[in-house]
Amino acid sequence: MQSIVIVGGGVAGLELATRLGRQFGPFHKDRVILIDTAPTHFWKPLLHEVAAGTIDPASHTIDYARQAIDNHFTFLCGEVVHVDRARHTLTVRGRRFDDGHGADSSHTLIGYGRLVLAYGSVTNFFGIPGAEQHCLSLDSVERAETFRKRFLNLCEAAGRRRSLHAQSAAPALDIVIVGAGPTGIELAADLRHTVDTLAHYGLSGLAAPHQVRIRIVERGPQVLPSLDAQASSLAVRKLEAMGIEICTDTAVAEVRESEVATVDGRVFPAAITVWAAGVKGPDFSTRLNVLLNRSNQVLVDGQLRSLTDPQIFALGDCSTLQNPDKTAMAPPSAQAARQQAIYLARLLTHEKPNQLKGFQYRDYGTLVSLGRGDAVGILRRAIGNRHLRVKGTFALAMYKLTYQRHVMGHLGLWRMCANVLARWSRSKMLMPVRWH
Repeated sequence: MQSIVIVGGGVAGLELATRLGRQFGPFHKDRVILIDTAPTHFWKPLLHEVAAGTIDPASHTIDYARQAIDNHFTFLCGEVVHVDRARHTLTVRGRRFDDGHGADSSHTLIGYGRLVLAYGSVTNFFGIPGAEQHCLSLDSVERAETFRKRFLNLCEAAGRRRSLHAQSAAPALDIVIVGAGPTGIELAADLRHTVDTLAHYGLSGLAAPHQVRIRIVERGPQVLPSLDAQASSLAVRKLEAMGIEICTDTAVAEVRESEVATVDGRVFPAAITVWAAGVKGPDFSTRLNVLLNRSNQVLVDGQLRSLTDPQIFALGDCSTLQNPDKTAMAPPSAQAARQQAIYLARLLTHEKPNQLKGFQYRDYGTLVSLGRGDAVGILRRAIGNRHLRVKGTFALAMYKLTYQRHVMGHLGLWRMCANVLARWSRSKMLMPVRWH
C-alpha cells in the first residue's frame, strides 16, 4: 500500500496528517508519514509574542511524536534533501544532535505514492539592498528568540547610556518594523507592552517607555490591507495612542547596519530592523523541478496538485493557487492553510477524487491583536452577507479562541483546557514578560 508523505508539519501539514491518520485508523500507521526538521509544532501566528517575550514557546508546542501515536500516523524528524520524482522516492537526512563528536547524520530513503508539500515559507526581502544582511525576521521560534534576546540586550545597553546622558531628549533605542500586515502590527503592539513592563519593574534601566521609539514602515497606503478602511483607521489610532509611529506610502530603498533609508530620501535610525513585509517559498522549492511562481511557490491546480506532477500536492504558504487573471485565490495565512488541509484530506480519501469540485477558499475575516488588552478585526459574512467589525475585549477573546480551536483540533477538549489552566497558573508565578 503506497504511502502519503507530507513534508512540513505547520498548520497545513499537521492538520492533514492528523485527519488522514484518524480516517485510516490504528492498523495503517505507515500510510501517512509526516516529516519535519523540528520535533515539535508551533503555531506561527504566535511568533510575534515569542519575539516580544510575552509567551514561553515551550508551553505552546505540540509534540509530533506524541501526536503521531495518538492519531495513527508516522513521524520522522529530519530534513528532505532530495526528491526523485521518477522513482517516487525522497531522501531524508536525520536530525543531528550535537554530541561533541561530529558524527554524520544518517540518510533514509522513503518511497511515496503521493507527496504533499507543506513546508511553509521564508521571509521575502524582495532584493532590497542590505535587507537580508541587516534585518531580523520571524520565520521560526529560533529567530523570534534571537530577536527577543537582542532586544533585551539593547534595552539594557540603552538604559545604561541614558543614565549617563539624563538630559538627552532623543529616544534611547529605535526599532524599525518594515511591513504593516498583521505580523508587523502585532509585533509593534507587543513590543510596546514589553517596554512598558520593563520600565515598570525597573529591569531595563529606562526611566520611561517612550525612550524606546517603535516605527512601522509600510510601502502601501494602508496598514492591515486585509481589513477595510474603517477598521484599519481604528488600528492606526490605537497604535498611535501607544506612541508607535506609522509611515505609510513609504518604500524602503536600502537597509544598513543601524539605519533604514527610504525611496523618498528619509533615513530612520534603527538599532534593530525587523522585516515583516512578505513571504516566499524556500530555496528547496527550486530543486523539485516543478512549476513555480516568481516567489518560489509551487503552482497548483484547483485540486491542489502540482501543475507539473499530478502525484505531488502542495498547500499552505509554499504553494499558490491562481485565478485565470493570475491573482492568488488564497492568502498565505493559517486560515487558508487549514481550509486547504481539510479539503485535501477529503480528496485523498475519496473513492472518485476527480469528481470533487476544486478548492474554494472562504475568508472568515481577520483579527489582529493590539497588545494584551485590545484587538481589532472584521468577521466576514457574520450576519448573513453582512460583515461585522469587532474591537476591544470581544475581538481579543475571538483572537485567542482561534488559537485554542487549533489546539483543541489536535489535542482534544480536555488536554486543551489542561494546557490553558497550566499556562494560567504559571503566569501567576512569573513576570508578565520573559526578561532573561
